[in-house]
Amino acid sequence: MAIGKRTKKIREGIDRTKLYPLEEAVKMVKERATSKFDETIEVALNLGVDPRHADQMVRGVVMLPNGTGRTVRVGVFARGAKADEAKAAGADVVGAEDLVEQVQAGNINFDRCIATPDMMPLVGRLGKVLGPRGMMPNPKIGTVTMDVAGAVKGAKGGSVEFRVEKAGIIQAGVGKASFEADKLVENIKALADAVNKAKPSGAKGTYVQRVAVSSTMGPGVKVEPGSVH
Repeated sequence: MAIGKRTKKIREGIDRTKLYPLEEAVKMVKERATSKFDETIEVALNLGVDPRHADQMVRGVVMLPNGTGRTVRVGVFARGAKADEAKAAGADVVGAEDLVEQVQAGNINFDRCIATPDMMPLVGRLGKVLGPRGMMPNPKIGTVTMDVAGAVKGAKGGSVEFRVEKAGIIQAGVGKASFEADKLVENIKALADAVNKAKPSGAKGTYVQRVAVSSTMGPGVKVEPGSVH
């Protein structure tokens, strides 16, 4: 397959066989994020787990110290005082049966979903819609909670959910190309720390096997796993 001039140019200077220290890798990715829009900086962590086994599943949520740089629309399933709390905290969409009907009709006007525990029998009906999108509320990651205000502020302020995919990879956006390099490094280390803390009991051997950093339109740069701690 022919490689375009732009792709060729931004790949220049990257040794695809080399593992770079995190700080250097981030600078290389930032320099090559030359699109007309503010590219997202992404991290991929290859883990020594098989998520098909329940005792090797890795998931969680982490508050990035410098935020994500993206605007997150938050939907909350709640009633009464809790609905009012969610609205006051900045939730974009709040409702109960009415919101369930909207989602069932395909109107999903949010990126993150939070619910109070009493709403879960209702929200459970949306499993087929929200589940495949990774948006189903879950108490393990703090999205089924009575503290709706805290959860909304967290989602808006830079909390990132992570979940290992079938191939044992976790991918997450950790900021924008316009962020200062040290801010991106801090965010990546916070994510890596949270993933380490979420290490499942069934994980054997080397847990974090490979790490790579990239931007939306840029090439991936391999990182020394030891430098992300």
